Amino acid sequence: MDFELTTDQQMLADGLGRLLAERYDFEHRKAELFGAPGWSREMWSRYAEMGLLGLPFAEADGGLGGGPVETMIVAEAFGRALVLEPYIPTVLLAGGLLRLAGTPAQRLELVPRIAEGRELLAFAHVERQARYDLADIATTAQRQDGRGDWTLDGAKSFVLHADTADKLIVSARVAGQRRDRSGLALFLVDSNAPGISRRAYVMQDGMRAADVTLCGVRVSDEALLGRAGHALPIIERVVDYTIAALCAEAVGAMTRAHELTVEYLKVRKQFGVPIGSFQALQHRAVDMLVMIEQARSLSMYATMMAEDADANARAQAVSAAKAYIGRAGKLVGEQAIQLHGGIGVTEECAIGHYYRRLTMIDILFGDSAHHLSVVAASAD
Repeated sequence: MDFELTTDQQMLADGLGRLLAERYDFEHRKAELFGAPGWSREMWSRYAEMGLLGLPFAEADGGLGGGPVETMIVAEAFGRALVLEPYIPTVLLAGGLLRLAGTPAQRLELVPRIAEGRELLAFAHVERQARYDLADIATTAQRQDGRGDWTLDGAKSFVLHADTADKLIVSARVAGQRRDRSGLALFLVDSNAPGISRRAYVMQDGMRAADVTLCGVRVSDEALLGRAGHALPIIERVVDYTIAALCAEAVGAMTRAHELTVEYLKVRKQFGVPIGSFQALQHRAVDMLVMIEQARSLSMYATMMAEDADANARAQAVSAAKAYIGRAGKLVGEQAIQLHGGIGVTEECAIGHYYRRLTMIDILFGDSAHHLSVVAASAD
């Protein structure tokens, strides 16, 4: 199979790589990380100028018509630079739901605003009790007097970048029991609508999230994305697509962590010689490289399957990649910190930040143990 990038894809990779190398050094990232809102609005505008924010959307809706490979290129570059901006929640998660479930009028209104960097979205789906089960939703949406507006009640946890989102896409149950696969719907809600409260916090990798509470939030039929009661297959498809991108981001982060570690082994001296001359440390660096290349292959596999029409085959491929890459990311990060010694866990050293992001990627949408169980169950 041909894994070579097309000319346009290579131009995308080269252009984004140059931008991040010039404008996203580690000191710049630290300054943004500890400021408000925790990421760079200037860089967000740069991404819009490059077309990254409209990349996955159809050209007819105001996007560039890119696919999973283009998303993989962007995600891997973002992983190398430890990018902080809300690309995943706005473009891949909420944007993916809008792309697949939105009406032409909804897409026409929102996609250009997203592509131009003027609209930030977040996907409010995860609930405290769900434990990676996408169907486990207790938040409810009820008709007023059986018709007219909807009323949303419930609580969402761990909503990525919800603190700065202009709009939320909220999943809610319109029928059935809490874990039923049918009966879910998606609603586009203004993040400052009456009845919505957000409790923001910083995650272990420094990025932002919020818990969202909905109490009697009123929305009209125009806020409904797709068919009420049939949202879960779309949610699963978007999450699979996002997991494939997270795998690519992890590969980028692991690759850069390995490069930084090898550079450190060449300059750090012990007993008058670089520690990279010690054979035991060379072996550990090679073991890291082997794990990264295996992860890269699985990331490519997940990318190829990210839009497969067969939901079971797609989920199995994505889970296989996530299970391995989650574990590999933690092991590569641990090795990188150990080879750096005590300095590796300080805020001033980049390698600890890479490790924290890799552990967070492992947790997002199911850790390696969860996805391993998915693969095992599908093999029965």
